[in-house]
Formats: sequence, C-alpha cells, structure tokens
Amino acid sequence: MQDVVRLGDDPAAGDGLQASVAKMRAAGVSPAAIESFRRQYERLRAGDTGKLAEDQLEPVGDLPELDALPGQGPAGASALEEAVVIKLNGGLGTSMGLRGPKSLLQVKQGLTFLDVIVRQVLELRRRSGARLPLVLMNSFATREETLAQLERYPEIAADVPLEFIQNRVPKIRVADLEPVSWPADPGLEWAPPGHGDLYTAIASSGMLDILLGRGYRYAFVSNSDNLGAVFEPGILDWLAREQIPFVMEVTERAAADRKGGHIARLRGDGLVLRETAQTREQDLDAFQDVRRHRFFNTNNLWLDLRALAAQLERSGGVLDLPVIVNRKTADPSDPSSPAVIQLETAMGQAIQVFEEGRALRVPRRRFAPVKTTNDLLAVRSDAFRLTEDGHVELAPERGDNPPLVDLDPTFYKLLGDFDTRFPAGPPSLVACDRLTVVGDVAFGRDVVVRGSVEVEHRGDGQLRIADGAVLEG
Repeated sequence: MQDVVRLGDDPAAGDGLQASVAKMRAAGVSPAAIESFRRQYERLRAGDTGKLAEDQLEPVGDLPELDALPGQGPAGASALEEAVVIKLNGGLGTSMGLRGPKSLLQVKQGLTFLDVIVRQVLELRRRSGARLPLVLMNSFATREETLAQLERYPEIAADVPLEFIQNRVPKIRVADLEPVSWPADPGLEWAPPGHGDLYTAIASSGMLDILLGRGYRYAFVSNSDNLGAVFEPGILDWLAREQIPFVMEVTERAAADRKGGHIARLRGDGLVLRETAQTREQDLDAFQDVRRHRFFNTNNLWLDLRALAAQLERSGGVLDLPVIVNRKTADPSDPSSPAVIQLETAMGQAIQVFEEGRALRVPRRRFAPVKTTNDLLAVRSDAFRLTEDGHVELAPERGDNPPLVDLDPTFYKLLGDFDTRFPAGPPSLVACDRLTVVGDVAFGRDVVVRGSVEVEHRGDGQLRIADGAVLEG
C-alpha cells in the first residue's frame, strides 16, 4: 500500500486541528486515520456540512434485483474460495442499557448474534468446502469480550486474523472546534468515526494486505446486529462475473424507514447515499417521501478487495467520503455537558467513489436489524425461526413482513426492564400485524397476539396478561 501523505505542521492550519492531531498521535491512532480526520476537519472548518440538497438529486428508478440473478454459477463457485465475511462489531448496546458488545446479546433460543454468525459461516464452509474466513471489525470497547467468546469456537480460525480494530477520533467542541476535555470520563472525549472507517481501518491495520496476500479478493460486509445479512453466493457470482468493484444491497422503503439513508442520483452523475444527517431541514419532507426515494441502504456491501486497494493507492491511502457532522454532547447522558461534533463517514458512501459501483435490490428478508427492544421482541418470538443452517428468518407464513412492535419506552427501553416484563418469554407474534403496549404491562406464559392489538394500562401498579391469553384486535 502507498504511504499516507504526511500531515503538515503549519500553524496556519488552525489550533483546533493541530491539537486534535497531536491528541490522536499521542493515542497511537494510525497515520491513515489521522489523515482521514484532517480532511474531514478541514471540510467542517470550510463550512462543508456534508448536506445533499434535494435539488441536486434525482430519484432512482429500476434496479437489478437479487431474485432475477441466475444464482451461483462457475464464476461464483470459483470466487467462493476467494471470499471473506466481514462483520462490523464495534457497537455497544448502550441504547438498550447494555454495557458490553451488542453482538453478545441473546437473540434466539439462547444464542447471541455472535453465535448465529459463527454457525452460519461454519455451515457454509461445510457445505461448500471453501475457506471463508470470518473477520470482525471490533472497537477498543468490544475487542476483549468478543475474542473471549470466540474461544468457544476454535474451529472458526482461518489463515487470517480474526479481527482488526476500528479507529477513534476526538470529539470537537462546537464552541471553538477544539478537542473536548472531559476529565470525569476521558473515554468520552473520543468517538468512533462512523462505519466509513472500514476502509481506513482495514488498510492501516494491515488486514487488507494480509487478505490479498492469502488469495482473498471478495468481501461481504454487514452489521453484526442484522440477522438478515447472510452470505448469498448468487450476489458473489454477479460481482465476480461482471467484475463490479462495489455493490450495495438496497430494499424498498416503507413508512417505518423514513429516517433511514436512501440512495439517489446526483444530477448528471452517479449513485449517492444520503443519510438523515446530510439532509437540510427544508428537504426533510422529500427525504422522508418513500414514494419519491424508494430504496434505502441495508448496509450489506460487497467489495472487490483488489479494486479497493487500487482506489486507496490512487487517493493517498484514504477514501474521500462525504463528511457527516453529528452533533451531540460530550457525555450523551448529560445534556449539560459541552456540545460537541463527531465527524463521521458512512461506508455506503463509497458507492460514489467507485465509478462502477452498483446498487442491487434485495428482498426485505435481508434486512432484519435489532436496534431496540421492539425489534428484539419480534426476533425472539415465533414470527422468526432459526433454521438448521443458522439463519434467523421470518416464519414462512409471514412472507417478507415482520410484525410491527411498539413498546412503551418508559418500561421497555432497557433490557433489564424488558426482560422482567416477559419472564416466560415472548408472546406468539406469528399471526400479529402490530402490537402496541402503553403503560406497565407484564406478559404471562403462552400469550398469543393476533392481528393489530393495543394494550393500554394507565393505572397504578402493573397490569399482568394472564397465561394462555389470546389478544386480538
């Protein structure tokens, strides 16, 4: 790989930038990650908010579809021996009150996300005979516990390391663009630079060179909490046969997806990904119009690693991705702490970096993330099933439509509170369209929910749904 251009020390570059660079160097952050941060910071200081105006964009019409691809052919069979599965595993389940890696949360029949992922890879290895390594992009916060759990699966080892580490960047004070200081918890002075850091981290860690050196060319990348993101040989066949450098899986937006990043076309140019944070306030209605912008990013990506290495070579070791300016407070739990900016990028934004990047329309079943306890209840219920090959998928009678669950966040947002209200496990949701719970409600054993049901309890104490109750709307 080409060396990253050395950062300058010109005082005119701005005290905030120099202080941030010094802080990153002292913490041992890689030169490539520092260079990426410098580019993002300079864009911020120049007034670049990363916004994509609606009048710059055109809606995307028809796209190639997974179900219309011919499936695995000779190209895919050959490419499978050159394929690797990469899972983004840097997240903590703090939004649900967890203190450890989110991938260690139990999601189905006592199995964690990590258990399910490992079983899927091992089963595909068994059926195909391919090497198929599993590689995790961990964060400093998830690394130790995740690797300890993987010791239960010695057979998952391959001829490449199990992980590489996501970078971290300083949080920047809104007031003066200086790196924030927070002595009460210095760890809160740092932030992940978004999953767009994938490209910088895989290269600067040496993982990209290792993979290429061992004969791996194609990578399937997805979030560890997306249970629908299973390796699909038919997509690999298409990628290899057409020599496509980058593929983003997208699916049809529904009303519940209005806030998710969508794809569009820059007028007179190629595909782009627009996230909520990149949308001007006056464009929010258009952003959320699921009939105008029909497809959203599932964050399931397919990469030609040789093409990635060549692109990094051309761009000085860093992909020039649009900046995402994320405004928060230094301590997310303390709104009185200093207002800060987290400079981030999204890995899907690389679709505009690769000239031949493509979007592929996939069924909804390939997007089943668990972001909240609402999602967790649905996945733990009989609306989803665990197959023999380790896939967690919707029950056949549901088609591609999961039940919509809306639990009162006052009583169900945190995992501990959630679990105490379902002591005997989730209700049956296989025939449920929507379940809404308002107030403090506990569910007994073998409760069945059918159709659209709202349970409301505004009195004192807790309402308990009796064992065996059938709720119908």
